[in-house]
Amino acid sequence: DNEGKLIDDVPIRRLVLNEPAKKVEDIMDGFYVKLNLNDSKETAVDVFKQYDRAALPVTNDHNVLLGVITVDDVLDVEEERNTKEMQRFGGVESLDYPYMKTSFFQLIRKRAGWLVFLFLGEMFTATAMGYFDSEISKAVVLALFVPLIISSGGNSGSQAATLIIRAMALKELSFHDWWYVMRREILSGLTLGVILGTIGFIRITTWQEFHWYDYGAHWLLLAITIFFSLIGIVMWGTLSGSMIPIILKRLKIDPATSSAPFVATLVDVTGLVIYFSIAAIVLKGTLL
Repeated sequence: DNEGKLIDDVPIRRLVLNEPAKKVEDIMDGFYVKLNLNDSKETAVDVFKQYDRAALPVTNDHNVLLGVITVDDVLDVEEERNTKEMQRFGGVESLDYPYMKTSFFQLIRKRAGWLVFLFLGEMFTATAMGYFDSEISKAVVLALFVPLIISSGGNSGSQAATLIIRAMALKELSFHDWWYVMRREILSGLTLGVILGTIGFIRITTWQEFHWYDYGAHWLLLAITIFFSLIGIVMWGTLSGSMIPIILKRLKIDPATSSAPFVATLVDVTGLVIYFSIAAIVLKGTLL
């Protein structure tokens, strides 16, 4: 209006499709989307996504028009945000400059923190294996499947964490959806665990039957151990991977930064406990 206050925005398409003799006020609908001068860059990106606009007006607190932001302006912001999230999810602090312009020592500083944290966390894995040292010494064959067990739990956890973090970033999920997510991921983990456990069972059976490897007289009990261990570990990994990002978000901690390291460490340690606990039950009186 005459005071510079925003009263509406009229798309070019509407101007073109209406008769030239019509006044602007005749084709106004009174509905418009705007950005405030104090809105963050992330807010601008979200508004553009929500309303699918090519441009948005910017006003101050008194609704005075200050300028226009186009979708081209926010593309760089979105790319920067996605880059930071990808770097953080990989256990790396976000870089301040492009990779080729980042100094060697700054790269080390950005990467060392989480690597040290993960290394200290994996010490608990070594402690867990030491706790089951007697079981391993009695049935050395159990140690053959430790990498398989740990990686399966970690992979399932990473999958779940990736899905949940992305869903929260797109505002498809909130903290109040945790119960729905938990139920769904428990069922998903159970199903995936049965699939992987069946493959593990068939693998041991096939190798034994074709004499490609001798797992001993109690190979069938070993196959059953692997089957149930994978079910338990994959289900636990999936549950952990889905719940940890939600909990971190609730605690005001960026889930993209911390979820992957937490999931990896937690599933590695607890995975071994689950594996050797099931082995102690199934193989009791035979190998153990």
